[in-house]
Formats: sequence, C-alpha cells, structure tokens
Amino acid sequence: MPPPKRGYPDLHDHIEALRKAGLLVEIDEPINKDTEMHPLVRWQFRGGINEADRKAFLFNNITDSLGRKYDIPVVIGALATNPEIYKIGIGCEPNKIGETWNHAISNPIKPNHVDNAPCHEVIETGEDLIGEGKGLDALPIPISTPGFDSAPYLTATNVITKDPETGIQNSGTYRAGLKASNRMAVRMVIRPGGAEGYIHWKKWKERGEPMPCAIVIGCPPAFNYMSPQKLKMGYDEIDVAGGLVGEPINVTKAKTIDLDVPAESELVIEGLISTEHVEPEAPFGESAGYVALESYNMIFQVTAITRRKKAVIPSIISQVTPSESSVIKRLAYEPLYLTHLRDNLGIQGVIKVSLHEPLTNLRKVIFVQMERDAPSTEVWRALYGCTALQSNVGKFIIAINDDIDPDNGDAVFWAMSYRCNPILDCHILEHRGHGQGPRIKRSIEHDSTLLIDATMKGPMPPLALPRKEYMEHAKDLWEKLGLPPLKPESPWHGYTLGDWSDEWDEAAKRATDGHYLRNGEISKQKIKKDIRPETPIRPEARNKNV
Repeated sequence: MPPPKRGYPDLHDHIEALRKAGLLVEIDEPINKDTEMHPLVRWQFRGGINEADRKAFLFNNITDSLGRKYDIPVVIGALATNPEIYKIGIGCEPNKIGETWNHAISNPIKPNHVDNAPCHEVIETGEDLIGEGKGLDALPIPISTPGFDSAPYLTATNVITKDPETGIQNSGTYRAGLKASNRMAVRMVIRPGGAEGYIHWKKWKERGEPMPCAIVIGCPPAFNYMSPQKLKMGYDEIDVAGGLVGEPINVTKAKTIDLDVPAESELVIEGLISTEHVEPEAPFGESAGYVALESYNMIFQVTAITRRKKAVIPSIISQVTPSESSVIKRLAYEPLYLTHLRDNLGIQGVIKVSLHEPLTNLRKVIFVQMERDAPSTEVWRALYGCTALQSNVGKFIIAINDDIDPDNGDAVFWAMSYRCNPILDCHILEHRGHGQGPRIKRSIEHDSTLLIDATMKGPMPPLALPRKEYMEHAKDLWEKLGLPPLKPESPWHGYTLGDWSDEWDEAAKRATDGHYLRNGEISKQKIKKDIRPETPIRPEARNKNV
C-alpha cells in the first residue's frame, strides 16, 4: 500500500534539506557510539566554532566497544544545532518564530488517523526483544557523556503518555537509559510544573495499573519540536504540531498499547511503565550541565519495537550549554517570553528577552532589554513578569537598555556597575522553584530570584570611545595595514547617553579639525574666581552635586 499523504516533511526530508543547505556532515568512517560519537560532535560546541558554522552529523558506519556493527544510521544535531537548522525544521524565518508558535498554539489541528504507517514496516515483539543483540540491544544508541554515563541513553525522545481520565495524550522529552534488551529506566521531572507524564503516572498509580507509554525516536520535525516545549497542561502536542504545519499530522495506533503515535516515526518503542516499582537510574550528564547522580526512577518494560525499514535514529547534544537542546528551547522560549510581557501583561518599552545560554542552561539568567525612556514602573513590571511564566526559570533577572548586548558579559557587568545601586535597584523573591541542577542542602529549602534593574535612571555622559565614524575609518586603515583580523566587540564605538550638549559637540568637532586652540579661547572667557575645583559648569549639574 502507498504511504499516507502528507504535505509536511518527515525526518528523511529534513535531512535532505540540511544536505542541500550545506548543513550536514556525513561520516562514513567507523565511529564508536560508546566512546567517539558524542565527543566528536561536542567539539563544535566547545571548540570555538561560531554558532552559524555548526552542523548536523550523520553517521553511516557505527560500531561499539564490543566490536559490533550496526546497520541503522544515527544523526546528531539535526534539530537545532544552530538557528538556521531550526529555521529549516520549523519552516519559518527566525524573526517569525514567536508568531509561528503563537499561531500554532492558538490554532491546533486534530491529527489524521491512518493504518498503513511507515513506522510499522518492521515490528518486533515477544522473543524478538529478548537477548543480546536483540530488541534495544540491537539499536545504535550512543553514550552521551562517556566516562560518566552508566548506559546508552535515548535523548531525542518524544515520550507519549495518556491521561486515563480525559484520554488526552501528552508528549515530553525525558531521558531513557537502556537496562536490558527489553527494559529501560525513564526519568520524568516530578517538581511542580515539571513533566505532565508524571501527572499521568500518578493517575495510573491510583488506578493500580501500569502506564502505557510509547517512546518515539525520530519523527516529523513539527512534532519533534513540541516535546521540549512547555505547553499548558492538557494540550495534545500532536494537535499543536498540526497547527504548526497547517494540516493534520498523520498518526496511527500503536501495536501493543492504546496510544496514537506519529505515522512517519523512524522508531517507536512501546511498553508499560510500572506504577508499583522503581529502579536505580543514572548517572547521566544532564542538560543543566552537571551529571545527574543515581536515583530511583520509572521502569519501562518494552512490549514492542516498530520502525521503518530504512530508519535513521536521531540523538541530541545536551549536557553543558550551549547545546542542541538549549538552542531548541532558546529559539522558542525567547519570543514566548516577549509575547508574555508585551501582549499578555501589556508592559510598555520591552524590546527583547534574552535567556543566557552558555553554561547556565537558559533557566538561570534572563535579560530584559528596555527602551531608554521606559518608566521605572514598567521596568519592574517586566522583571516581575518574567517570574510568572515558568516557576523554575529566572534565578537572576536583569533589566538592561538597548545599548547593552546581553551576550556580552562584560557589557552587562558595565551596566550593573554604573547604572545600578544595589540597595535601590535589587529585589529578592522567595519561594522560587529550584529547577534542574545539583541540589545542595541549605537552611532554606526553596530557591530564590534576584531582580536587578541595571537600566539608566536618567541621562548619562557619553561612552568614552571614539565616535563611530572614527572607529570605522581606523578599521579600514587597520585592514589596509594587513594587521590581524578584527572581531569587533560591543561596544566598539562611543555614543551619547543623554547627558551631552551641542556646545560640547562643537568643541569636540573643533578639536578633531585641529582647532583646539579656539576651544582654549572660548574657555578663557569663562574664567571665574572663588570656585572650588571640580565644580560643574552647568547650574543644574551643580545642584545635583555631580
């Protein structure tokens, strides 16, 4: 039978699009999935490579530390190694990401149920799942953090569960570590606002039944981008994915459990999660940038593995940020936060929201860029507003002006140093969610949030660098002299910050024109007596004791 009709790309289409765009590195050399694969791709995040130059990696010749070979390729970085890859996958320009997400969430489309699903071209159940080299053990699942992880882990997961009361499905990205050829350990976040899958698990536990679960590995990008996002409880991600592409996503019934899965999935692992027993799970390098230590987590008993005949297994780079998983979240979260502040809360003067990515995993540091004339009330509404969207995001929330680059830590420290008085411009909020990361026992159980207003509180003198036209001319001269290539760092030229006059502008122009002596003649006419040194010229400045 022919495959079901669709107008949206599946993973194979997406990989081909990356290939045509020059964003795919294909590796045909033998690569050990246990020791080499993730470290190799990791270097493009820790090797000083510009974000725009990162690419997806397709491994076609995979081995393991036991010398076994695998005939299923693995692709890493295919979802969001850089914004261009994310743009191709989600199907819109970067400046339209927020608008696209908001439209999809507001206009969900129910899926289309089909029978002849590509994900059922190969079906394994029963004895086919048990034994070395069978079931999960036959899959080329890489070790993400060699030297720390206790097992190969499924990372690019879309873990589908169902609310037994409402029948609404949910999909989340949860790690799943291999334990046996037919058993895994799955970790779902239990904190408030965490995994909806855990909420489902508690309901199944109350019923005294195991929880049906399907782990989808590789599917149409529109659905794959859903699982890492934090949609409201009760939303079915497959409906929002339909809204994202503007048509129903094809789904099919799983073979051994009562769940719907994307028909164009590469691989589907079906099973039951025990609501009676838990098993030690981890260590595993988590997206917070630290190794999650061993703890008890859910047991997933595999009942079936289905896949395409020519399946490709995706894995994602997570752990220390920047990473593929942080790019996926950042590109969607930032416009959602901006929409929250501007449209939901109606705050005036907000320009941009930036979630700090390197090392901090997005969740700890938020920058809110404000217009220079934004009232203090709006600045503080924006700071407090950022705390309301997600309970575990924002330990340090810093308001800055449009001249401060949030990606330049030195520029942020500069704003904090000269535009912020801690006793006036810092507030601390208690009872905040801890979020991801190592937990250190302290006298206060809950985390807290520090709000910092590092915006200008009024006019300030110009930044003491040569004006833009002089720096641009000097750059041309630098290049003509054959000096080392420049990478301009913001700020790289001087500009006014409000406390400046036309008279001083004219004096500066005379100086650069070579007529500084004329400035001396003008200032001589203003000589006074009985004035203390360092007394400002302007009366208004004198009154402020500046």
